[in-house]
Amino acid sequence: MTPDSHLSHLPPPPPSPSLLQLHLYSASSSIHMDSLNPNRSKFARTIHKVIHLRTPAKLVTHCGKDSITPHKSKKFHQDDDADDDDSKLRSRAVLEALVAKLFASVSTIKAGYAEMQAAQSPYDVDAIQVADKAVVRELRLISELKQSFLKKQLDLSLAVPQVTVLLAEIQEQQSLMKTYEITMKKLESEMDLKDSHIDELKKRLQECNQGNKVMEKRLNSSGPLPFLDNLKLSLMNPNHFCQVLHYAVRSIRRFVKFMSSEMESAHWDMDAAAKSIVPDTVLAKPTHRCFAFESFVCRAMFEGFNSPNFSLSESSSAPEGKGKQRRQLFFERFKKLKSVNPIHFLSQNPRSTFGKFVRAKYLSLVHAKMECSFFGNLNQRKLLNAGSYPETAFFAAFAEMAKRVWVLHGLAFSFDVEIGVFQVSHNSRFSEVYMECVTEDAFDTVDGDLRVGFTVVPGFKIGSTVVQCQVYLSPAATAPADC
Repeated sequence: MTPDSHLSHLPPPPPSPSLLQLHLYSASSSIHMDSLNPNRSKFARTIHKVIHLRTPAKLVTHCGKDSITPHKSKKFHQDDDADDDDSKLRSRAVLEALVAKLFASVSTIKAGYAEMQAAQSPYDVDAIQVADKAVVRELRLISELKQSFLKKQLDLSLAVPQVTVLLAEIQEQQSLMKTYEITMKKLESEMDLKDSHIDELKKRLQECNQGNKVMEKRLNSSGPLPFLDNLKLSLMNPNHFCQVLHYAVRSIRRFVKFMSSEMESAHWDMDAAAKSIVPDTVLAKPTHRCFAFESFVCRAMFEGFNSPNFSLSESSSAPEGKGKQRRQLFFERFKKLKSVNPIHFLSQNPRSTFGKFVRAKYLSLVHAKMECSFFGNLNQRKLLNAGSYPETAFFAAFAEMAKRVWVLHGLAFSFDVEIGVFQVSHNSRFSEVYMECVTEDAFDTVDGDLRVGFTVVPGFKIGSTVVQCQVYLSPAATAPADC
């Protein structure tokens, strides 16, 4: 038997370190004893080699266990930490997916609620049922998510939570788009309703404007004064004068309205224009600017009213004669012009006294800069200076106003008593005998005394009869003036 065959029949090394040490100790003792005997067997020498060749490796392997194990343990701990981090990241991703689904469900509920509101008017049963089912479905989904979260039974086995987040965001955007579409349709419906209401109001406004134009045309027509058709010189009284005065004042206010419209079209500063006319008066409201413009027109149109020739330089402008004869001539002038169209009369009588009056008053009232601002040229002034008359709406309104003031002047000098015009100075005390206020509610909240700001329409004295002037009241100044 060879040594290798003996080695093949050797038992395996003992698993316990203590037994291995015991065997090594016994083998060492026997080898030491055999070394004393020179005739020891070849088997013993072979065992001795095996022990010295294989045992150290085993010993190193076993004895080095304490030094090798820590390295293996550190690697195992690193793997465990990595697994924990992955688990936390995955849990966080799942929670983010849960929150995304929650917000998507809330957006879907909002869209369904908006859809139900939109289906109320006009009432749509099918649309309401569809929206109701969508809302109930999302509420049930939210309830299930809540229960899973409270019971810590969230689905952590989702393959890709990021995909769930993306799907939830898509659902949320779709719900928002649906909400916006419903809102847009609702706004479009409201806009259509508003447009319909606006069209109806425009129609009503157009009807009112047409009615106002008809009434204004009747009030400001150039036709005859029916209440003075049968008037005789011997039967005249101050009431007739007051009626013609109101007739003239209406045309003045119509022209002021026309002039104000032209000023606004020319982009005038209306407040500055009114302030330049009445610089020492505070207007209670912006709409009261019209009284300042009316005052400006009245001052120009009634200037020279006390004179028989009405401020015309030609001596022939006033009827000749004295006493009743002269009064009769003024009365005939009144009757001749009170019923005619002024433009038609001027075209047939361009060199008449009335034509001279119209030309003089237009050039004094309508400044060259004003006319250029309104119309971009001075063509109307050029025509008047050349002895012709413009055919424009602005001049037609002016001519109508001038005609009524002219016939009022003729009627005034038909009386056999003295006629006088008066105005009230700024800051004068108010007198109910000589004045009437053009505004009833002006400066109601002002504490203290109110004084005359300016005269709008002048007053008249017909013998002992007083026709009140129209004034605009304002807070009293520091240094009042007497009337």
